[in-house]
Amino acid sequence: MATDGTTDQTRYAALKRTVLTLGPIRRGSLVRRFMPCGKPGCCCQASPPELHGPYYQWTRKIRGKTVTVRLTREEARLFEEWISNGRQLDRILAQMEAVSLRITERLMKQQRKA
Repeated sequence: MATDGTTDQTRYAALKRTVLTLGPIRRGSLVRRFMPCGKPGCCCQASPPELHGPYYQWTRKIRGKTVTVRLTREEARLFEEWISNGRQLDRILAQMEAVSLRITERLMKQQRKA
């Protein structure tokens, strides 16, 4: 489906404005875990076990190493939003790249004709 240049330019400008509305971003993953403590006689050792938690963990890579940080419930809520912002930024950038490809291809064709 071919689009004209003004439509692509308008779409690209709208995507740029969307980036400006994003809040802070964080990379990584957020998990909610329930875990046993290992103490003999604790309810987490029963059958079936009643695990402790929830515990919230933020995991990311730093220089090729996985780093995990335990968070409070309140921190986890913030991180959830920030991670979501980062993923939304990735989607917007992918769309910008696709639109930009069409724009630059059109410009290259015009350049070759001149």
